[in-house]
Amino acid sequence: MDAMVIEQGSAAACGVDEAGRGPWAGPVVVAAAVIDPLDPIDGLDDSKRLKAAERARLCDLILARADVCVVAVSARRIDAMNIRAATLWGMMRAVQGLSHRPSLALIDGRDVPDGLGLAGRAIVGGDAKVPAISAASIVAKVTRDRLMTRLAATFPDYGFERHKGYGTAQHAQALAAHGPTIHHRMTFAPVRRAAAAASRQRVAPKN
Repeated sequence: MDAMVIEQGSAAACGVDEAGRGPWAGPVVVAAAVIDPLDPIDGLDDSKRLKAAERARLCDLILARADVCVVAVSARRIDAMNIRAATLWGMMRAVQGLSHRPSLALIDGRDVPDGLGLAGRAIVGGDAKVPAISAASIVAKVTRDRLMTRLAATFPDYGFERHKGYGTAQHAQALAAHGPTIHHRMTFAPVRRAAAAASRQRVAPKN
């Protein structure tokens, strides 16, 4: 499945953010969140500023108290569209998947996706400025980390539970040793090189 609604959680502006544009493997995860102004959530911040345990606690709280839609965009779609276009597609799907139609989408970054069906505004650094974007940032990050940990159980040789698909030395070594999985982004240069090397090894003549 190219995209799946993982969670859906009152209507005003929604915040939109993603996690996982840079990794070599796994989906890019996009979240859209609408927080009830009468039920604010304390402690929201850019997910990168929070420790893992606090992110997890806030994520569960957000999912329980906000209107949230999360979309995971597969490596296959990323390869077909490119990472920027795939991320914007996921943002559009996440906004459209909210239970209540918001009046405005506030999006972390510089781009507003097409097809929202409502007004959108890009805010650089919005995950540290706008509570709804902070909420989306936290949910996207925690959801992606959990997905990558699940992938590690199926592909134990790659260390996904530690590096979450990012380009670490350990990940590069695993790619060299085992080649890419179906969850790797084949259009990303390190993965493409590893796939080519694995192909050469398979066709090399035996002495």
